[in-house]
Amino acid sequence: MALIKEDYEKETLEAWRIYTTALETSLEKLENDIQEASEMSDACTGEWCAAVEHVIDELGNALFSISEPRWADESDSKKIKTLKRRLHDLYAKYKGVSSSS
Repeated sequence: MALIKEDYEKETLEAWRIYTTALETSLEKLENDIQEASEMSDACTGEWCAAVEHVIDELGNALFSISEPRWADESDSKKIKTLKRRLHDLYAKYKGVSSSS
């Protein structure tokens, strides 16, 4: 029975880490898009802004509703906190880009 529990915990933690890595990748792509937009004067069209806000909302929902497995280690918790902080900073940057156009 202990082996089944260990397998379950290992597989769940691995899947959880894949999920958080995918969230991180999405955040990085969005950061790049917003950085590019900040360098262009007419980048923030209504459609672009709506799409970016939608992605930010979705990433925020995913990051702030995530449940860490109790067997996750401190580095996993730190990663989630870092991603939340990055999303917050990214939103501030996005607001700067969207208000300047």
